[in-house]
Amino acid sequence: MADSASRFGFVEFAETWNGRLAMLGFVIGLGTELLTGQGILSQLGLG
Repeated sequence: MADSASRFGFVEFAETWNGRLAMLGFVIGLGTELLTGQGILSQLGLG
């Protein structure tokens, strides 16, 4: 049971997945920007 508790917080497992998801989000945002011709902020209505 202690194994599942170590997957939360600033542990290597959580930080690895955080980095992977951040890279995925960046690639999706860049792809969307290239397909639509609008920046991310303008797509959200902020720019």
